[in-house]
Amino acid sequence: MSRPFRFGVNLLDPAPADEWRAKCRRAEELGYDVILVPDHLGMPAPFPALVAAAQATERARVGTFVLNAGFWNPALLAREVATTDALTGGRLELGLGTGYVQAEHEAAGLPYGSPRERVDHLERTVAELDRLLGSDEHLPRPAQSRVPVLIGANGDRMLRLTAEHADIAAFTGARPGDTPGTLDPLTAEELDERVARYRALARHRPAPAELNLLIQLVAVTDDPEPVLKPLLERQPGLTLEQAVALPIVLAGPLEDVVAKVRAQRERYGFSYLTVLEPFMEAFAPVLARLREERA
Repeated sequence: MSRPFRFGVNLLDPAPADEWRAKCRRAEELGYDVILVPDHLGMPAPFPALVAAAQATERARVGTFVLNAGFWNPALLAREVATTDALTGGRLELGLGTGYVQAEHEAAGLPYGSPRERVDHLERTVAELDRLLGSDEHLPRPAQSRVPVLIGANGDRMLRLTAEHADIAAFTGARPGDTPGTLDPLTAEELDERVARYRALARHRPAPAELNLLIQLVAVTDDPEPVLKPLLERQPGLTLEQAVALPIVLAGPLEDVVAKVRAQRERYGFSYLTVLEPFMEAFAPVLARLREERA
């Protein structure tokens, strides 16, 4: 049986209090299940933004998508997580990743390190969070007995960490690009291999994780070429047809986009989709058509 669909929106743009609350309410009105905040300099600070989002809404869960582990000390992060979960009434989902933008670490005066060192730090962070938040002696206490953990992964070691610890396995659908801080999209076949690798690593789990995919572009249109032009310029080896077929792209007529979302759940197991704030409204008709499947 396929999992019911869930949909999240990653809010990227800082806003004054009234504006922030209004866009969180709008996300809930459109049917989004999770209101998410990333962890990049120049964007909203995750935890206060999520508390405000929960106060402005009634049912939506809130989450980080994803925290840059290199910005955080595990003990201080455990305090933030527990406090935020308590203040949101147990609606928090904790998304974690290694971070991939070296310039942000430099601006923050923090070491960036090698890929191995960043994964090492994330692994220590996950273990410490499990220990601290799993202890009845830790104060403050979260509202949930376990705050669900999402880990964003692509490489083998990250997939192993995700298979061992994550309640939600999030696939980026991309790999680091040649230009620092950029990502290059994976083809459908490349993502097949990554999901298969994760499933092999997770085969001994007592219960399967929820699988998430971050969608990078949404356009419900009869002519996707204009909206895909910037992507084609960044990826000169792609044809228009190949760009439309990328798993992280949803572009085309409504029926085609809805069919693609269903097909990707069948092919990969992606029942939880995250879209970026600029596409919150564009994805709404797709969400509405799929809402009946979430019961």
